[in-house]
Amino acid sequence: MTSTSPFSLDGHVAVITGGATGLGLGITRAMVAAGARAVVVGSRAAAQASSSLAEFGDRARYYQHDLSHVDQATALIERIIADHGRIDALVNNAGNHVRKPIEDMSITDYTNVLNLHLVAAFALSKAVVPHMKANHAGSLVFQASMTSFIGQPDVTGYATAKAGYLGLVRTLAAECGPAGVRANAIAPGWIDTPMYRQATDDDPARRAKIIGRIPMDRVGVPDDIGNAAVFLCSDAARYVNGVCLPVDGGALIGF
Repeated sequence: MTSTSPFSLDGHVAVITGGATGLGLGITRAMVAAGARAVVVGSRAAAQASSSLAEFGDRARYYQHDLSHVDQATALIERIIADHGRIDALVNNAGNHVRKPIEDMSITDYTNVLNLHLVAAFALSKAVVPHMKANHAGSLVFQASMTSFIGQPDVTGYATAKAGYLGLVRTLAAECGPAGVRANAIAPGWIDTPMYRQATDDDPARRAKIIGRIPMDRVGVPDDIGNAAVFLCSDAARYVNGVCLPVDGGALIGF
């Protein structure tokens, strides 16, 4: 029986880049739980990704693809549509992170970060928008960051890309909204992922500083981001367009 809940994604096909690990895996899990078929795209070896996605059975399918090859974005989207018949949601989650002070960050480092975050997300969105417009429905979601709003040292490329998402989201919302296609972003706060633990397990002072900034006095979990993505892709958010939703326990307004 088809669910009548506005939060349901029954029958939807959701493409999630970087959806086999970390925050992306939380998004994949939430999409599948909401009824969607998850199409996970990433550069990890197929065997490694399949192990991460095994819990979802045939509700998730993995496509190994180097997203930095932006000239191949259209072919990838066409392949997914041919295999699954449609794409209802695209979640641009994949990215990389180079942590260096600006004096040590090369132009190549900077460009590579921008390409994988911002340019690759633009290329995939450009490829899928005509399909969504033809269906008069679709949701584009971009994984922004707290660095979209606040300054953080040693992440110039990452921060530039994440701030760039805000302009991209607003423009796509204005351009595609009349055709029924919505564009929004999520700005995760500190989330309990392997990356977070690697950064804080041996640095109690940093961990204390982070927790001290969060009014809810704890970090989030990947499913918090996944649930936000489901909301933005569902009919529950059918009048939500052009926003960036912080999912951060209040950290952006914390003191």
